[in-house]
Parts: sequence; structure tokens; C-alpha cells
Amino acid sequence: MISRILLFLGTNLAVMMVLSVAIRIFGLDEYVGGSAGSMLVFAFIFGMAGSFISLAMSKSMAKRSTGARVIESPNNETEAWLMETVRKQADAVGIGMPEVAIFDTPQVNAFATGMNKNAALVAASSGLLNSMTRDEAEAVMAHEISHVANGDMVTLTLIQGILNTFVIFFSRIIGNIVDKAVFRNERGFGIGYFITSMIAQFVLGILASIIVMYFSRIREFRADEGGANLAGKHKMIDALRRLQSQHQLDQLPDELAAFGISGGGGNGLKRLFRSHPDLDERIEALQGLDSAVDR
Repeated sequence: MISRILLFLGTNLAVMMVLSVAIRIFGLDEYVGGSAGSMLVFAFIFGMAGSFISLAMSKSMAKRSTGARVIESPNNETEAWLMETVRKQADAVGIGMPEVAIFDTPQVNAFATGMNKNAALVAASSGLLNSMTRDEAEAVMAHEISHVANGDMVTLTLIQGILNTFVIFFSRIIGNIVDKAVFRNERGFGIGYFITSMIAQFVLGILASIIVMYFSRIREFRADEGGANLAGKHKMIDALRRLQSQHQLDQLPDELAAFGISGGGGNGLKRLFRSHPDLDERIEALQGLDSAVDR
């Protein structure tokens, strides 16, 4: 439930910028710049490469950014319960046992990541384990295991790769137009092309993230349904209500919300950049499920 998507998008954007600098240094733009077709193929190769490099880095980046500690051997009853719960859920959906980790934060959070569903990472925060009931925590872990079983990170990586392709392609088209029209460069690719294409790639990359976030919100509903099927619908709903109550406790009054770090609400433009749907929407969707077993 922690936004692993934001981490993935940030890593992807950084990787794409590094690749773009490398492309410029080695003069690859000039090599493939003869036709739109060759540029599109070039953009596809590097766009997909950037996306899958980001995915390959996702586990190590998640561990480093959260300080997650992988449980090699349980040190206490809570860790043993967490390992056994994840093991049962992984067996139930037919995936390999993920690495199980705990990261130290009072916030109620969890995440799953990895490029291979049989070698994923699932992590829970200390705040989640300390403040949620076992039933609620079980539902949260079932939600994360469902992300893994559904192949959500790979799906979003493919979507990001396609978007990277168009970001690279159109940023270079824009760079070429500006280089010719503004900087009056008629031979090869000048500094105007490089600067403009880099700026355009950054801006288009941010806009492309709106599409990734949209698909991320859809996948959250699927993971909720998977969590309900694994742990029970009422447990999944209770877990979301617990998250809702925690969020409400952390919120500022309406008259001060605009000055808080959260910016006050998730409506309008801000909603487009959210990786998760509103908790009310998720609870309502679960309540309408007939397939989930209410354990």
C-alpha cells in the first residue's frame, strides 16, 4: 500500500535521463536521425530498456529507500506469524515464496515489488504490525501477494515502456523542430536540440505518469479483490477501514489542510497523479463483491 509506483516512476525517470545523456555522448541520435521510422525503433528499444532496468532495480531500491530488513530467520512470534502468513498465501495463489521484510516506521504501510512473481519482495511496516489486528494485517498481506500473483509490476513496466517510447520519440521531434526553427541549426543536432529534447523528455515523462497512475488505480481494485478472496472480504474491508481511520487522524482541519504537506484532499489535478483510489471507493467496490469468501 506504500506507493511503490512512485518509487518505480522516479527510478524510471532517472534512468531515462541517464540513458538520454549517454545517447547524446555517443552520438546515437545522429546515427538514427535519418527517418521517423528508425527513430521510433530506437525510441522503443531504449524506452523498454529504461523501464525494465527500473523494474530490475525495484527490489534493491525499495529495500534501500525504506530500510527494510529481510527476515532470514524469525526473531519473535510476530515475525514467525508474518512469514507463515505470507507462505500460506503464496502457496494459495501458486507463486514462489517471496522475501519477507519489515521496515521501521509508525505509519501503517506495506508493499510488494520485484520483476519475477516467484522471486518477489513483500514488506510490512512496524506500524502496521503494531496497530492492526492479525486479521487486518493478514488481509493487507493478501492484498500485496495478489499484486505479485497478478503480475502488476510487470504489467505497469510494459505500460511504462510503451509510454517511454513515445516520450523519447516526441521529445526528439520537438528538440529537432526547436533546433532548426529557433537556433537556426541546419546541420546535424546542435546544443538547442539536446537541451530542448531533455526538457521535453522530462515534461512528457511527468505527463506520461498520469497514465501509469490511472492503470495503477485499476490494479489496486484487483488486488483488493484478490486480498478478499485470500483472507476474506470482511477482513479486507476492516483493513481498509483501519487505514481510513489512521488517515483521518493524521489529516489537518479543512481550514488548514491547504497548508499541510498533503495539500488537502485528492480532487482535481492532484487526483490524476494518485497511485491509489480513494479508500471509500475501494470499500464500496469490496462490499459489492459476491465472489469473495467471507471467512
